[in-house]
Amino acid sequence: MLGQWRLAWQLARRFRRGRERSRFLSFISASSTSGIALGCMVFITGLSVMNGFSEVLQERFLKLVPHVEFNAVEGRLDYPETIFALATDHPEVTDAWPLIHTQALVQQGRDFVGVQVTGLDPEREHAIKDYLKEQQWSALTQPNTVILGSGLAQKLGVARGDSIRFVVAAERGFQAPKRMQLTVIDTFEFGGQFDHQLAYVNLATARDFVGLDSGFSTVALAVDDLFSAERVANEIGYQLRDYVYLEHWMRSQGHLYRDIQMVRMVMYLVLILVLAVASFNIVSTLVMTVQEKQRHIGILRTMGLRTSSLMQVFVLQGLQNGVFGVFAGVLAGVLLSLNLPLLLNALERLSGSTLLASDVYFVNQIPVLLDWRDVLVVAAVGLLMSLLATLYPAWQAARIDVVQAINA
Repeated sequence: MLGQWRLAWQLARRFRRGRERSRFLSFISASSTSGIALGCMVFITGLSVMNGFSEVLQERFLKLVPHVEFNAVEGRLDYPETIFALATDHPEVTDAWPLIHTQALVQQGRDFVGVQVTGLDPEREHAIKDYLKEQQWSALTQPNTVILGSGLAQKLGVARGDSIRFVVAAERGFQAPKRMQLTVIDTFEFGGQFDHQLAYVNLATARDFVGLDSGFSTVALAVDDLFSAERVANEIGYQLRDYVYLEHWMRSQGHLYRDIQMVRMVMYLVLILVLAVASFNIVSTLVMTVQEKQRHIGILRTMGLRTSSLMQVFVLQGLQNGVFGVFAGVLAGVLLSLNLPLLLNALERLSGSTLLASDVYFVNQIPVLLDWRDVLVVAAVGLLMSLLATLYPAWQAARIDVVQAINA
């Protein structure tokens, strides 16, 4: 059996490299190899970018976005201790902390900029602390202080130590809006929309914003499995005595994750289609080779070469194009994925513009994460499509009449 495959391999190499082979046939063969290589390279790179976006979303973005939130319908939570007790007892909840959310306008001269203000307890650890420029987290305990996103601070033209005026609408009736003067103690740079939207204050300052004398309006939870957030929110929320809005990240930010997964699925479908089109060239190459090598096929059959061995010859000949194309495409795709951030940074410097505007997208640069499982899947699909493309020409070669082939 091994000798049979060795003979088939030698004949396949001879047919592929034969001197009498036409230039057009060589061109078609090279096109099939190049098409498979290009397809593998593009899709390994594309899937690596999708992996990068997914990692940034799960590992960075969702550190600043609470996984689950219980927001009071009106005013403050009357029984927050119940939420903390249920969260402590729930096996999938890793942390719980109080918050106050509100919307405000920042007045700078005659201009107003909308800001999402979050009041939190500075005595607790928070993920935003890792992105502060001057690490002035402890100063947030002082009254009437604020931490701004770097993009927001730049838009307002303020820096650390400057004062800015916040305007907050009255909670009830037609009262005049409340105006508060806050001091900027630090700015954070996350890289994305948050830098242009968020401002952090302590709970006491946030109470002044919303008109609470004590307590807070929101309890946020972190869960160990991001995709169980909705279930955890329902399990705890249905046991509460307060009237609350149940919020979780899949509702507020889930469209980002769904978009990434949808693009990934579309890329897999396109991968199959592109490689199938590239494999058609293998079919064309082998069909033309069978017509060109009829006399050789007839001679080999009269010398005792069996039909199965003849089919193996053309299967191996076609697989050579696939193997070479997959190898070159995988190698190029891996190298391009590993160096893509450097190439994109160089492109941004040369063009003077950014590919992802930080005030529009949740990240300000294209992330890349190479997953070797994707590499294996792309390589396997390429080899499978190449193998399938060889079956019809090999079957056609096996059906050639020996006498007619010799006399051709």
